[in-house]
Amino acid sequence: MSTQSTVHQTKWWSGGKSPFNLEYGKLMMWYFLMSDAFTFGAFLISYGTIRFSQNFWPDPNVVFNAFPGAGHANLPLAFVSVMTFILIISSVTMVLAVHAGHKGDKNGVIKWMAWTIVGGLAFLGCQAWEWHHLITGEHAVLATTIDGNNYIDMIGQTMGGNPWGELVDPALAQSALAASSHETLVHLAHEFPKEGMAAASVESLEKMSSSQLAGMVDVAHAHIREKGPIAFGGYFFGITGFHGFHVFSGVVINIVMLIMTQKGIFEQRGHYLMIEKAGLYWHFVDLVWVFVFLCFYLI
Repeated sequence: MSTQSTVHQTKWWSGGKSPFNLEYGKLMMWYFLMSDAFTFGAFLISYGTIRFSQNFWPDPNVVFNAFPGAGHANLPLAFVSVMTFILIISSVTMVLAVHAGHKGDKNGVIKWMAWTIVGGLAFLGCQAWEWHHLITGEHAVLATTIDGNNYIDMIGQTMGGNPWGELVDPALAQSALAASSHETLVHLAHEFPKEGMAAASVESLEKMSSSQLAGMVDVAHAHIREKGPIAFGGYFFGITGFHGFHVFSGVVINIVMLIMTQKGIFEQRGHYLMIEKAGLYWHFVDLVWVFVFLCFYLI
């Protein structure tokens, strides 16, 4: 006597196209983007916690007011606005590349992917200039010796130094000039001479004594500040650098997609799903920049 068993298979969906019928690669991309969003979210929450626990934080309109070729012109957030515009336009070209892929337009995919790559490289170039300007820039800050004497030092924005503290009283800054180095006084006298004094060359200033140079500096316009919170540099370079790495990775991925498109690989497959997956990643990078821009440049 034999026993016959019947296996009952549950049918989870019977209402048309199943919502679970999602291409595996696209599903995995969404999982990756979700985990990456948690990482960026943790970084930005940590930054916000430190930012609002401080009594003073650098003013973005002061820190990010430079523009290539504009000299000492005060242009708050102008350059980062250009960077943001470039990244947004690259997202638009990626949409057009995906749209061309849906239509099977190989030449359209090649054209718009190429423009997306150009936009990504332009953004990375802008970020490299911004970092270089902040790190190598020389800003006057009030420092103190071991003996407790004040002097003026010239520093840039680095992981270990922040020149964007509170403004120093001009009288205190003037007295600190006496203990400052000759090199610092030459720089200040050249960049911020007192009103009515003719701008002197660096060579002629170097021949003057420290006391003469101290009398030539207009401390009111030099905007001498205290050292700001060191955490600012660590968070700024850490988070914008992490985002920049994502942009660089996206550019590399897009270059690979462009080469594969040129070789007709997707055309042979009969679909351009890989372009769509690369597009998801690129749009995610653009979206993250909106939150980075908000936290560092606007708040």
